[in-house]
Amino acid sequence: MSTATLEVPATRRSRPFAWAEQSLTLAWRNIVRIRQNPEALADVTIQPIIFLLLFLFVFGGAIAGGGTWHDYLPYLLPGVLVQSVVFSTLGTGVALNEDFAKGVFDRFRSLPIARVAPLIGAVLGDAVRYLTSIVILMTAGFLLGFRFENGVGNGLLACLVVLLFALSLCWVWVWLGLKLKTAQGVQGIAFLVMFPLTFGSNIFVQTTTLPGFLQSWTKVNPVTYLVDTMRGLMIGGDVQKPLLITLAWMVGLVAVFAPLAIRAYRRRT
Repeated sequence: MSTATLEVPATRRSRPFAWAEQSLTLAWRNIVRIRQNPEALADVTIQPIIFLLLFLFVFGGAIAGGGTWHDYLPYLLPGVLVQSVVFSTLGTGVALNEDFAKGVFDRFRSLPIARVAPLIGAVLGDAVRYLTSIVILMTAGFLLGFRFENGVGNGLLACLVVLLFALSLCWVWVWLGLKLKTAQGVQGIAFLVMFPLTFGSNIFVQTTTLPGFLQSWTKVNPVTYLVDTMRGLMIGGDVQKPLLITLAWMVGLVAVFAPLAIRAYRRRT
């Protein structure tokens, strides 16, 4: 009796960087899901505009030191942009937790794809949400009269920096989304972290106007340096020091929380 030799089909053989192709495919899945459920973008479209208008028109005159909201807009917009993108990163961990609860990742596990592809695809897919938040808020700012005073190129670079920071920070919420049992738990802990990060910074007021104990926190807060980088690139000012500190924070967040998230993901799958 002859013995047939079994060969693995070419499409199933391991290819270099196959995981990257698979991750991009699954990222596209998340983007298609957003297109089918556009109301899911409310937190990155409507909410940032509400924050901008609220602080600009309700508190602008007082915070601007007797000036008008026009004077406050160049200072406020870069900060609110950072706040909006930082808050939007929470959605990555929440969505991941919900997908696990629904058994979506159990179905992914049965497919002939790299084990980490669904996780990386979820992160890359949410980059569209962060980018949407940036575009919406900058459009609103331009309609109100904001302009890149330091050149369009530097302004676009600022938008890229905040996008990369969001992709770094989201690994914290990915890890929490994989460690905690419910999406409500992820939201609860994330808000406990994000409120001190955003409101305990120079997003709305200058650091020198804060009480001494709060100034100490602000000076070690990564959001403060990100906002300083944004303002320096968009409207002028020191860029080198805050940018280097921001990049160091980005590298640190990815170096610490990406391995933790991948480890937690492998344990659950």
